[in-house]
Amino acid sequence: MTYSSARGNFNMALGGDCMLTRRLSIHDEPEFLALRKHFTDCDAGFVNLESVVRHWREGTPGITRGTFMTTPPELLEDLKWFGVNIVGCANNHAFDYGEGGLVATIEHLDRHGIARAGSGRNLAEARMPGYLETKGGRVALLATTATYRDWNRAGAQRPDLRGRPGVNPFFSSRKTSVDAAVFDALKRMSRELGYEQARARDRTHFFSDKEAPPDRAEELQIFGEHFIKSDVFHQSSAGDPDDIEDHLRWIREARRQADWVVMSFHTHDFAHGSFAKAKTKVEMREPADYVPDFARAAIDAGADMFVGHGSHTPLGIELYKGKPIFYSVGNMFFQNETVPFFPDEAYRRFGLGPDATPADFLDARTGGGAKGHIAHAGFWENIAATCHFQGGKLDHLKIIPIEQGHGSPRAQRGRPMLATGKQAAGIIERVATLSAQYGVKIEKAGDVGIVRPT
Repeated sequence: MTYSSARGNFNMALGGDCMLTRRLSIHDEPEFLALRKHFTDCDAGFVNLESVVRHWREGTPGITRGTFMTTPPELLEDLKWFGVNIVGCANNHAFDYGEGGLVATIEHLDRHGIARAGSGRNLAEARMPGYLETKGGRVALLATTATYRDWNRAGAQRPDLRGRPGVNPFFSSRKTSVDAAVFDALKRMSRELGYEQARARDRTHFFSDKEAPPDRAEELQIFGEHFIKSDVFHQSSAGDPDDIEDHLRWIREARRQADWVVMSFHTHDFAHGSFAKAKTKVEMREPADYVPDFARAAIDAGADMFVGHGSHTPLGIELYKGKPIFYSVGNMFFQNETVPFFPDEAYRRFGLGPDATPADFLDARTGGGAKGHIAHAGFWENIAATCHFQGGKLDHLKIIPIEQGHGSPRAQRGRPMLATGKQAAGIIERVATLSAQYGVKIEKAGDVGIVRPT
């Protein structure tokens, strides 16, 4: 007897950030249904669920400066109709309605039969894989985020105290190199304003050496930044080695328990070149240093796919040891402008009082459409991808350009459609340009791109 999954034939669709607030299954445009078919034709369909799934009374508003994302639980059936059956929950919006909202999301996903990973009632649950059974084999998903607030991250369970609900965090740090003149000025400022002495006091109190490190001749930690004396100005980032090893431990667990292993990674961080030079966020194109390092380590540990998101734009693609790394597939469902409520502090940021409405807030936040996502078409031109495996090895990737209605009224934009013609060519060209640095070539086949292992 041979199980069909033993043949190693498997197809998976990958979408980016899912900020869903409106129905999907009622729509029938040919470009929309054709996009759906890319997902329903696959064994598994993934998106990063960047929202809180909740009823009105579930959870209370957290502390954030962005959109307080909320998705009605009934829309999970529409997501399943579209072909999504497994989601990542590790991102900076998962805690928008506190612990109650995060736990509600978990319970609603479980109730609707959508596999999940990346959040939990404690750190172990947030780190462990979520599993999906398909005819092409058992799929394990792991999900983590490098973009989160400290109070959003899950805490470990102890024998004498339960853990803290939250997201699965990826710990990273940044080092900033500055020239001698700037470094010496920072050291003098730290000394004269008393920061140096404050750190010394902290070391004699309740702080560890890691939290209040001693000053070194050519290194200084101040204002949450780690400065290094150098001949050049530069920023670099790295993941925490112990934290990375724990992530890899769970990937190795998934490898032993599943036929296919997917690593989902959320971050808003970019490398120094983009950070220092990009005039708009659409022009930021280089993933932070720690992302390629971790992506390759994840595949070395057993992952079959690495799917990034968080930039709200597509980034490059790498093939590492025959396995795909998507540094970002961008947005999938971008309906963050039709949430029904915002908390009081959101309105107060823009001088709006208790009589203001959600539309008032959104108009104020975007300057009437002059800034933010709505001001840049690049945020509304993204990709989905399908990964096709034959005999246990990657056969090809299909890069599917999508557009989400830039310039359309607020009530319409945000739902993806297949991009065609010149727009599709432009999206594929962007991804091809950003993938060339990794030695990946994208062939154009009509309005889609094809990547084949070499």
